[in-house]
Amino acid sequence: MFNTINILFCGTGGQGVLKASEVCGVAAVASGFHVRKSEVHGMAQRGGSVESHLRFGKILHSPLIMPGCADYLVSFHAGEAKRSQHFLKPGGMDFTPYLEEVNNLSDPRFGNTFFLGILAAKLPISIENWYAAMESVVAKKMEENKAAFQKGYQLGK
Repeated sequence: MFNTINILFCGTGGQGVLKASEVCGVAAVASGFHVRKSEVHGMAQRGGSVESHLRFGKILHSPLIMPGCADYLVSFHAGEAKRSQHFLKPGGMDFTPYLEEVNNLSDPRFGNTFFLGILAAKLPISIENWYAAMESVVAKKMEENKAAFQKGYQLGK
């Protein structure tokens, strides 16, 4: 078993960064983990820089990820990924190569749930807990969100 998993979600306003982080946190809590989360809004408008630090494990105290300690860098924007690279630990997973795949979705607005599907394939959280978290946090267009999640999950395996 692991001690702590550190995930940095980043992108720009309007991309669903905070929703994705919230869904992941709710799914982790439902799986019995302690969760800490912190959000940073660079600009209070659509298109401004947004990041969310999410940490979960057995016991943890700080919500912030130290530079060089992120297990996953889940970026919805290439420029924000470049700006946040220093958080990724050696051997950590950078989701930037998957950005092009978002263009292959029926609707790119579901990119955040697509990335959650990729992440779900890597984390010790059941699919049922992911879906329950999506239903409690998003609760809109669930069929479309589940379809995007499944595409990501298959790609992440």
